[in-house]
Amino acid sequence: MALGKGFLITLILLLAVLASRCPSDIQKPNIILIYADDLGYGDLQVMNDSSKIPTPNLNSLAMSGIRFTNAHSCSSVCSPSRYSILTGRYHWRGHLRKGIVQPWGDPVIEDGRKTLATLLSEVGYSTACIGKWHLGMTWPFRPGIGQNDSINEWQRSYLKDDQYFNFDDFDWDQNITKGPLTAGFDYYFGDGVINFPPYAWIENDKIITKPGHNLVMSNALPLEGNWGLSPGPASDEYDLMTAPIRLTERAVQWIEEQPRKKPFFLYFSLPSPHVPIIPTEAFTGKSMAGPYGDYVVQTDWMVGQIIEKLKEMGIDRKTLVIFTSDNGPERFAYDRVLNYQHRSMGPYRGVKRDLLEGGHRVPFIVSYPPLFSEGRVIDAPISQIDLTATLSELTGASIDSTTAEDSKSLLKAWRGKESEGYSHPVIHHTINGNFAIRKENWVLIMSNRPTISHIPPAYRSMENLQDEKAHVLLYNLDEDEQQLYNLAEEYPDIVKDLKNLLYSIQMGDKQPKPPAI
Repeated sequence: MALGKGFLITLILLLAVLASRCPSDIQKPNIILIYADDLGYGDLQVMNDSSKIPTPNLNSLAMSGIRFTNAHSCSSVCSPSRYSILTGRYHWRGHLRKGIVQPWGDPVIEDGRKTLATLLSEVGYSTACIGKWHLGMTWPFRPGIGQNDSINEWQRSYLKDDQYFNFDDFDWDQNITKGPLTAGFDYYFGDGVINFPPYAWIENDKIITKPGHNLVMSNALPLEGNWGLSPGPASDEYDLMTAPIRLTERAVQWIEEQPRKKPFFLYFSLPSPHVPIIPTEAFTGKSMAGPYGDYVVQTDWMVGQIIEKLKEMGIDRKTLVIFTSDNGPERFAYDRVLNYQHRSMGPYRGVKRDLLEGGHRVPFIVSYPPLFSEGRVIDAPISQIDLTATLSELTGASIDSTTAEDSKSLLKAWRGKESEGYSHPVIHHTINGNFAIRKENWVLIMSNRPTISHIPPAYRSMENLQDEKAHVLLYNLDEDEQQLYNLAEEYPDIVKDLKNLLYSIQMGDKQPKPPAI
């Protein structure tokens, strides 16, 4: 039966509307994940009205997309957070039950485990990791040295200074294995970890210029904090002070090199503002929060270079940009409060390594105008671990039962259906092996030592901080965002429910009886 002219016109108009609402670039956008290092929740102006640090590029990025005010890294230290965000799996299920990957540490992403990069590669993405890795590699030690059965990672990490490995302990002509290329990335450029040896540029699985000496730092004091550098092999071509700029230039260049018809995924893992605090001269004095603040200004500029390149190439509206940080600010944040009245941790207690909010509540910005409303603010608690499932759903990547098993897609919630998502608990973990669990407005810390990083006496006195004596800590964050009032004794049923929930997630189907509190 012939269709009427009016029906055909209506059908054409309907298809046009649907096409305008579902452009092809929504299905396969370019994706850039920018991961800052030790950047606090309160460092960005867009997250903290009282910030003493100008961050115009990140402010603008937030205004073009969604700003999350209750986002959390899975750990309050770096290697575990990096493992979790790339695998969608809690780090404590694997090798990272305590601590970080130390210098010359073994790979911690298990053989055969799919990562976000792997999943995106399977649906047609070009993938690159540029910058900090910090998830271990297998280094080309000469026979009888280093990574073998006679010396384990912990022993390698804590050798005395005069026993650290020398530049001639390695065969630099051999490949570095089980690094980013094994974890699903097509390309890698970086220095592994800026404050760990080798101090040399790595491209894919090769050192570009062979180390010819061991790093020797001058006796000069760093601009702020400490150098944080482990001794070891260094290349003459590597310049620590300009390394962050070099990484930014390479990231911009890699974006430029990508063919327009194939989507790309760039994991731009920044070395800043982690120690050493090394802003270049161009950024010195640009903040009112000291050298660290200047380094954050430089970090904001680095992000701006990426955004500027996307606009220059006309692909800014075809690229989903995510910006977040691996954990809260380093302990020197306390000195910035005392010296500059700048709170890197924002209004929260705690810094890097701590189970309190300041240790793991981080900036989190997602910008993709074709799909996400501009200038939106989401206050519901979210975890970085959900990024793998969310991006997989967005791109059509397939996740099986052995992949990203702790990740849950929040795509519907991000698109505005806030009732569909945000209901599952958020788990926190730190280097002493302790846990916390957050559900809705309640957080239960399974320890009476929620702080690990040293608190200066002057700061402790100013804030009137007291040591906790209870075995567990329960806080209502809606009423007590600074976590000053432990309510565990008043709400034993909530303690019991959260404790059981934590153990059920930890143990999966095994379901042992939780130990008594």
